[in-house]
Amino acid sequence: MVPLRLERCVDPVPVQELSPEAASFINHLRFISMGCRSKRSTNLFEACALLHVEKSASREAFADALMRCLDEALGKRTLLYAPGTTELSFDEKWLVRLGQASAMNDESSVDFLLRSRVGRDHQRLIRYLVAQISK
Repeated sequence: MVPLRLERCVDPVPVQELSPEAASFINHLRFISMGCRSKRSTNLFEACALLHVEKSASREAFADALMRCLDEALGKRTLLYAPGTTELSFDEKWLVRLGQASAMNDESSVDFLLRSRVGRDHQRLIRYLVAQISK
């Protein structure tokens, strides 16, 4: 029997290969994420409830809530690079795809992406936040 040799074949995706909108989207989230490091973590349900009540909430507020709660929704710490970095982490690729699917109203892709990484209890709230950011 021949041993199976697995090699890592996932290459980082350069940001330049992204559309300008996608590059802007991920760099915006990277910038917001840097600011969230010094803030207290918040519960996803509380953050969405506050944003839902506050009708004048900006794109920044939704991005802030997403980045402060994403670790909770994914059940692990996310990896985001500094703004302007020329490659994407797995988490960033997923966020870009989710943002693109949401912007195009591709509900089947949004459902698939959410189910692939987000717990059932958090899927609706992450969908809401990403939809508000990607408008």
